[in-house]
Amino acid sequence: MEMHQLRYVVSVARTGNFSRAAEQCHVSQPSLSQQIQKLEEELGERLFDRLKRHVKLTAVGEKFVHRAARILEEVETASREARDVQGLIHGTVAVGVLPTIAPYLLPRVIAAFATKHPGLEVIVQEETTAQLLKLARACEIDFALVSLPIHDNHFVKETLFSEELLLAVPPGHRLAKRRRVSANDLESERFILMKEGHCLGDQVLGFCNRRDFQPQVSLRSTQIETIKALVQSGLGISLIPAMAIENIKSASPVYRSLGHPRPMREICVVWPQSRPPSVPGHAFLRVLRGCTLHAKKAKP
Repeated sequence: MEMHQLRYVVSVARTGNFSRAAEQCHVSQPSLSQQIQKLEEELGERLFDRLKRHVKLTAVGEKFVHRAARILEEVETASREARDVQGLIHGTVAVGVLPTIAPYLLPRVIAAFATKHPGLEVIVQEETTAQLLKLARACEIDFALVSLPIHDNHFVKETLFSEELLLAVPPGHRLAKRRRVSANDLESERFILMKEGHCLGDQVLGFCNRRDFQPQVSLRSTQIETIKALVQSGLGISLIPAMAIENIKSASPVYRSLGHPRPMREICVVWPQSRPPSVPGHAFLRVLRGCTLHAKKAKP
């Protein structure tokens, strides 16, 4: 009795047809039929009644298929567990991430991951949300770290934490001297935003629009650090994610929280529903969740 014979019998039982079972098992129909007949001769019992257009399990066949399916499941489980162990020894994790997240969150996550799984390689790709989703659909990355909302229902979305967007103003600016700043105070200001296509820029515009004013956008950039430097030079104001500020008390530009409801963004990890993360990918997700578990979750 061979494992492939068990697979052939289970496949025929499920499809009710030798031809379809042969297609599923990627063998010719004569070969599949011959192997099942050989097994029946070894058992001394017929497993199937061959009818004109389909086959039907005999009483013996029903009992045999039940056992065979359990054996195949156990073998597959054992094989998968062996691959999982090997996958955590050698493997690659491809992570797509927004450039407004990557330099501030990933270093400590990757450091923790490297300590726990030194044999696994991490590949980081920074892109806009639209490009990251395209890469995930094309199986070029295991998952993506992005900011909500994500409107594509073909993805699994897991929120990691929320963070505040803080107002950044130049030193000496009139708003730098205030302890409390409201959205109304921003209407006459010149904004420096992320380039179009970057979700952080859209989130700032959305916040302003919900406060019934259209911001005056004077500059755009693809890098948060450049925006901070431009604000520092007195060329405008912006909203900066809290994770991009190392020490708010000594930081320059000057940062202030806006009045309620404060501008926020939610950081999440996504992957296609049709393709769960690989074994190394799941290992990375566990470390990622652990590193973000104690992130401050501010409520809007």
